[in-house]
Amino acid sequence: MIGFIKNLLKPKEDFEMLISDGATIVDVRTHSEYERDHVKDSVNIPLDTLPGPLVKMKKESAIILCCASGLRSSIACSTLVSMGYKHVYDGGSCENLKKYKQ
Repeated sequence: MIGFIKNLLKPKEDFEMLISDGATIVDVRTHSEYERDHVKDSVNIPLDTLPGPLVKMKKESAIILCCASGLRSSIACSTLVSMGYKHVYDGGSCENLKKYKQ
């Protein structure tokens, strides 16, 4: 319940600006989910393989995480922050981010 309230009170990220400034969208769903549908120009790194290819990115790079519902992207966000990534954002569902990448 506390997490829900925190999410209501925290400021919304400006995903449109982050994307236009070069943020990488990382889809943390499985490969088969990603193949069915995904955000244009996103990268697929399943949650269970993190950090995987992200280790090649600078920890100061902007990363927006997404998945089907927002649960896995939230877990991935926490994981990457604990690993020292500085600009990690939970984009929630892929459908939420599609409006910024058409």
